[in-house]
Amino acid sequence: MPSTLPEFSLTLHRSVAEIPAADWDACAGGANPFVSHAFLAALEESGSTGGRSGWLPQHAALRDAAGRLLACAPMYAKAHSQGEYVFDHGWADAYERAGGRYYPKLQVAAPFSPVPGPRLLARPDAGLDPQALVGALAQGLAQACQQLDLSSVHVTFCTEPEWTALGEAGWLQRIGTQFHWSNAGYGSFDDFLGALSSRKRKQIRRERRDAAASGFVLKTLRGHEITPRYWAAFHKFYRSTTDRKWGRSAYLTSRFWPLLGEALGERVVLMLAEQDGEPVAGALNLLGQDALYGRNWGSVVDAPFLHFELCYYRAIDFAIAHGLPRVEAGAQGEHKIQRGYLPVPTFSVHWIRHAGLRRAVANFLDHERPAVLGEMEELATLSPFRCEEE
Repeated sequence: MPSTLPEFSLTLHRSVAEIPAADWDACAGGANPFVSHAFLAALEESGSTGGRSGWLPQHAALRDAAGRLLACAPMYAKAHSQGEYVFDHGWADAYERAGGRYYPKLQVAAPFSPVPGPRLLARPDAGLDPQALVGALAQGLAQACQQLDLSSVHVTFCTEPEWTALGEAGWLQRIGTQFHWSNAGYGSFDDFLGALSSRKRKQIRRERRDAAASGFVLKTLRGHEITPRYWAAFHKFYRSTTDRKWGRSAYLTSRFWPLLGEALGERVVLMLAEQDGEPVAGALNLLGQDALYGRNWGSVVDAPFLHFELCYYRAIDFAIAHGLPRVEAGAQGEHKIQRGYLPVPTFSVHWIRHAGLRRAVANFLDHERPAVLGEMEELATLSPFRCEEE
């Protein structure tokens, strides 16, 4: 689809395979695996996106007159609002009650992954201002939305600079909350515990002790160590979680996990519990340049504190051992605060075609943003870290 932008052309692609991996990754960089060509290709090749999933690839590519890729964005035409973690169901319901058609919409995102990171991916060595490329790409997405007669474009879990730049361009700004652990230069898990209040320190030690006393063998596996046997077991864990929590079919297919392992290699980190030689629980993480990203968890046993051990504490162990600045443990979960994961803001921006719906959503967000920030301040008072006078 040609764009009216001077000097640039915007095309939409029904598969990331239509764009050479080297070109895509030159824009995406190597810091965040969730926007890598390999991750997106594994989703498509496994049937987790595309088909009847409601996530139809419409990846955006911005090129110069010579056909060189300058910027790109992982984008999908969505027939619903599931698997996004930034909820706009209320907007859709209100618009459709008023006679509008909210779906399909365009979603710029890492599917099924509430992981903050870049979404409008500009090539840093293009010889052009990256911010100008981001602006041109955003303008092109809005034009594509109009030409396709869709309701809106949503860029979710973007970076704060993207949020600021698109807000200045008239996109609607939204804030959410996650809980991240920050590495203050700890040399060991005990060093981290030493920064906590005495009560919280004792609580975490007890939780780790009780998890270990349950008779499980706990492992941390990477890359080639995660054999097909483990992937088959992990898919059962994943299905157990999705069936119990949401009561619907899981998006990620059994083919996705081994494809992910093959594509990302040592960047895949699996925290695993075995009982009598059989895998019974696991937490999947992806390793970025400056963070460990906790992504999926599942279990076929009910054991005290096993979830905390595999998802939170072993992730901290791994981050300390590898000198990573932080652990991002996924969406929601105020219980993470007591385990050293503190509230941080997340960002999304939204372009809505219909003027009336745009005004209504803007008014809602004007009230929601200060409420979210106020709640974050309240949550921060629950921090388990010692006060200076302790």
